[in-house]
Amino acid sequence: MKKKNIAIIAHVDHGKTTLVDKLLQASGTFRENENVQERVMDSNDIERERGITILAKTTAINYKDYRINILDTPGHADFGGEVERIMNMVDNVILVVDAYEGTMPQTRFVLKKAMEAHVKPIVVVNKVDKPAARPKEVVDEVMELFIDLGADIDDLDFPVAYVSAVNGTSSLSPDLSTQEEDMTKVLDLIIDNAVDPKVSEGSLQFQPALLDYNDFVGRIGIGLVKRGKIKLNQMVSCVRVDGSIKQFRVAKLYGFLGLKRIEIEEAEAGDIIAIAGLPDISVGETVCEVGSEEALPLLRIDEPTLQMNFGVNTSPFCGKEGKLVTARKIEERLTKETERDVSLKIKPYDNESWTVSGRGELHLGILIENMRREGYELQVSKPEVIIKEIDGVKCEPYEELQIECPEECVGSIIEQLGTRGAVMINMSNVNGQTRLLYDIPSRGLIGFSTDFMTTTKGYGIMNHSFKEYRPYESVDIGERKLGVLVSMENGKSTAYALGALEDRGIMFVEPGVEIYEGMIVGEHSRENDLAVNVVKGKNLTNTRSAGKDHTVVLKRPREITLEYALDYINSDELVEVTPLNIRLRKKILNTELRKKADSKKA
Repeated sequence: MKKKNIAIIAHVDHGKTTLVDKLLQASGTFRENENVQERVMDSNDIERERGITILAKTTAINYKDYRINILDTPGHADFGGEVERIMNMVDNVILVVDAYEGTMPQTRFVLKKAMEAHVKPIVVVNKVDKPAARPKEVVDEVMELFIDLGADIDDLDFPVAYVSAVNGTSSLSPDLSTQEEDMTKVLDLIIDNAVDPKVSEGSLQFQPALLDYNDFVGRIGIGLVKRGKIKLNQMVSCVRVDGSIKQFRVAKLYGFLGLKRIEIEEAEAGDIIAIAGLPDISVGETVCEVGSEEALPLLRIDEPTLQMNFGVNTSPFCGKEGKLVTARKIEERLTKETERDVSLKIKPYDNESWTVSGRGELHLGILIENMRREGYELQVSKPEVIIKEIDGVKCEPYEELQIECPEECVGSIIEQLGTRGAVMINMSNVNGQTRLLYDIPSRGLIGFSTDFMTTTKGYGIMNHSFKEYRPYESVDIGERKLGVLVSMENGKSTAYALGALEDRGIMFVEPGVEIYEGMIVGEHSRENDLAVNVVKGKNLTNTRSAGKDHTVVLKRPREITLEYALDYINSDELVEVTPLNIRLRKKILNTELRKKADSKKA
């Protein structure tokens, strides 16, 4: 059977995963009676809830005489390292672009990775059924982007398909009336235009570009067989990153078809497979025949740019809501995550906490959310950027930030970004929306998304991707301006106490919630922190008052989500994460001790 290896790349939410769904269905990969959910490639609960792809997924479909291996890649900047490594496994990419939004920062980012790897592009313009779709202009934008990125003349003659992945229709013309009720136009376009896998003659070479892990076989390396053949139970050599050689037996060999990982006996050059047998196999190593060790060039793994401390929960409520609370359990879980995720690094901070480094707030936030759902209790600190020393100079990461927002919000956005060290590169108007392009230090983005969504009332679109390291500027960026209301008592919050405090700021808790000393219960309307009593009840006397008691009507408290909490806290605060609750707290819980520590700082 002939093969085609393809990665699907796009900006967040332009429809990659939905397109893969429809291609799987169009190729007859599923049985007619098979119950298949939407966005079937997003297998993780969080992926399904947020509608984003977090981990790259491998699938394969049989169409006509071809086996088409498809890799669905993440579109978010935090997972750009996976996109880069996947380009080493494929010879073609399908670039999916939204027919209304056009090319976005992440489109540029993923296409640049594809161009660097010299893979053949096929463009799919998705969502052509949108009322404001502009498919012809979007194809021109894609052409400009190719020229911008220094594409070869051959690449500029890219084939284009126009689809509505949600409706499962496709056409080779931008005219909506030509849309056909299936995806065969896209599949035929792939077969007619995609190049066959580039394989060379010689002994075995296989390089894992992605990792997986399960408790039965340990680490699993997923990659492309570059040349030769590999068989189950064969003795092979692994050329490690440091150049040393380790021999092992191939315990399991997997191929892919539809959504299933199927066990196979052997694979040959051009096959995308998964291999198990070496417990610490790593990305970029080369598996060869014994005696014919020849290493492939190492793959680049994106360095972490953000770090935070994960620690054992030390609040008075420790152990009340989660099952897994000890330092040993948390360390085991973090270590297990590094088996699967090469962009994640952990190192001990002290006996009961670890410094965890990742690619961004989303990357680390998803790890925390997964742990919370698995029954872990922990406390985490404010995310901080990783400062590097380059040629003796302290340097920090900078990102390219692109914003689209309604015109009436532009002034406020520009003002906010000015205080965060951002420098405007360009400003333009696209379809009645203002598009702003900035260079901004990564630490200036911490906590910005919450302010941004509030300012634009949810109508703004914000995208950013890592650009480079630049010399560190010692300016105070990213700390919250307003103070907080901190509880000075333990007990249950009362409507009476909360009602009396409403003019002091915005509350985070409602009546009847268990509170402890040092817990943050609201946002102060001024810049200083204020110790408050939210558990105080009304003094009852046996004298009837002349005025009738009024029922206390409270404003709705502000909802605290994990993302909001991580964005919100300052460096002297922590987020307490349990399976049932997310609480904000001060590092020093005792009111007197905290006041002393604050006065020393001042």
